[in-house]
Amino acid sequence: MSDQLYLSLWFPNFRLAALPEKLTAVLQQFARVSGSPRVAVASTLPLDWHESPVFQRIFVNDDRAQESDDSLAANAVAEATEQLHDDMAYEFEATWQLWQPEKAAEGFDATWRLEPATIKVIGFGPEFDAGAYEQNGHIRVDFGLDTPWVQEEEDVDETGAERIKQNVEKLLAFVLSVEKHCGISSRLLWTESGEPLAEKLIARLQRLN
Repeated sequence: MSDQLYLSLWFPNFRLAALPEKLTAVLQQFARVSGSPRVAVASTLPLDWHESPVFQRIFVNDDRAQESDDSLAANAVAEATEQLHDDMAYEFEATWQLWQPEKAAEGFDATWRLEPATIKVIGFGPEFDAGAYEQNGHIRVDFGLDTPWVQEEEDVDETGAERIKQNVEKLLAFVLSVEKHCGISSRLLWTESGEPLAEKLIARLQRLN
């Protein structure tokens, strides 16, 4: 069964004033892995998840984006965090390409295609959502459903097995890059159900071999 996947990050001696720098660093590591340096959406959320954004900008990332640097991580973060407050969260959407199976007619193997998948990088003020950062991390990365990495409902052939492994490699490359370059004190890759992702990945990869 599909599960929501998250990466929580904590930083030593963290202060709110350092949040823009850390958000930029995490987004830049994502850009290194994804190959896309641009943010799709930047939002500022007040108080808790029930409130509407007080700031939101949707970036047009087509040929016109080449004429502007606004959607580059550092600039998007600077704009969204211009007013830093303890009770706000700052959310940035970006995309990468992951292998996904395209359903085939009965008796035929699925065709695998690289499809865009959205992640959200969220920095939390210490009073946002009643201090939920203690559980969520100073910064949390929301990957969406864990389907691209486990494909539990798919019977895959050799090609499918290789595609899943490539997705896993991309996920681990991002996590390790953040660990190496962002100055974190701890991290946690976790699922909403609490089922350890590592065990799901190991089980899936064993079935593929």
